[in-house]
Amino acid sequence: MAFTQNKLLFNTMLCGLQIYVLYLLLGNSSALKMTIPSYTVNGIEGQPLRLDIAYNVNFAISELQIIWLFEKPPTNPKYLISSANQSVVPDIEYRHKFTLSPPNASLLINSLHRSDEGNYIVKINIDGNETKSVSEKIQVTVDVPLTKPVIYMEPSFGVVEKKGNITLKCRVEEGTRIVYQWMKNENPIEDSNNGSMTINKDTLSIAPVFREAIGNYSCLVTNPISAMRSDMITPTIYYGPYELTINTAKGQKVGKVFTLDKGDAVQLYCSADSNPPNIYSWILKANNSIYSVQYGRFLEIASEKVTQKTEYICTAYNNMTETHVETHILVIVIPKGLDQLAQKGKYLSPLAIITGISLFLIVSICIFALWKRFRLYKGKQQKSNRKAPRTKARYRKGQNKSGHENTGEGVYEFIECAGSAGTPWPPRRRVTDSDVGQSQSVNVTVYDVVQHVPEQNQEQQDDA
Repeated sequence: MAFTQNKLLFNTMLCGLQIYVLYLLLGNSSALKMTIPSYTVNGIEGQPLRLDIAYNVNFAISELQIIWLFEKPPTNPKYLISSANQSVVPDIEYRHKFTLSPPNASLLINSLHRSDEGNYIVKINIDGNETKSVSEKIQVTVDVPLTKPVIYMEPSFGVVEKKGNITLKCRVEEGTRIVYQWMKNENPIEDSNNGSMTINKDTLSIAPVFREAIGNYSCLVTNPISAMRSDMITPTIYYGPYELTINTAKGQKVGKVFTLDKGDAVQLYCSADSNPPNIYSWILKANNSIYSVQYGRFLEIASEKVTQKTEYICTAYNNMTETHVETHILVIVIPKGLDQLAQKGKYLSPLAIITGISLFLIVSICIFALWKRFRLYKGKQQKSNRKAPRTKARYRKGQNKSGHENTGEGVYEFIECAGSAGTPWPPRRRVTDSDVGQSQSVNVTVYDVVQHVPEQNQEQQDDA
């Protein structure tokens, strides 16, 4: 028990000692604290730059010393300026360049030059109840503001698609540490290898040139202290013709066949995408020969001046790309009003097909339903015939009488069949011994025997 108490007391003392040591350490570390705005400060050449320093002390100060050093790797740090309490001691070489106003530890660089770029080290020493020291390092960059960039294009007069190349160069008169960003239609060109485009810092190359390269190009330049953007430039690219079409004067696109009412006229025009604009011509094709009809985009066709079927050809030619395309149209003249019917038939043909198919399916379903019902009706008739009462005629010897006889299988009814004039039919005849096996003659009357079988027994027999 005593051993346990002593161990607990020892652990308590050890814990208290650790807390005390930690308190001392924290007190010493917070006795003098320095703060700086940033570890990197960007300055402008020719402009002053102030390196702001703040420090805190939590005990009485008897002596304060501030020291500034300059380091430019790989050389060793150089002494710039220092102060002891209120006394400032600059390096004679830099006494007009740097300013220090103790107890403020901030350093003012009166005018920056490119040679002032490097690391500035500040150290603060304090003596009082105890002596403390702290230091920090600040990297200073000195840049020249950028001027507005200008884009130069080679060649300046334009190129033919798929045959020529374009080179854009971004030039800046003044500025340091320039970063180039190429833009097309206000959007950055991110990849250094974008299709036929290749970017190498201030140069954008397009080789070969395609129609997709058409756009407004600009150059954005930046450095740590400024950013500038060039004016837009649009390269001249010759291309086409592409997508040649024939349209009416109302802007409706015309297909391969165009119907024209007799007595009417229509104005057609060709259109194709190209740069520069195309040269258009119209050609008439007849009897395996072609005839030049008209130059220009427009062609007016009157029904009375053409045959019933006439083929026209529109040709578009680009004199810069030295390429041409053509499209054909067949003009058919029909009686007035028939064109609308033809057009309606053209557009309703799919609907007519669908309607025909639907009617065929409906008729087929109806016929099939009727056939099924007929089969069902026929089956019921056959079953009904099998279940109907059966009449069997039996001939039996007996006396001349009519009556009913009950048997185990049904009811038999004897009906005398009489001939004309009341004579029984068939007529009575004498039956010989050979007929009945008897020596005397017997007079008989033939009766029709009708068997009436109960319907339930008859159904059971049919099922059997």
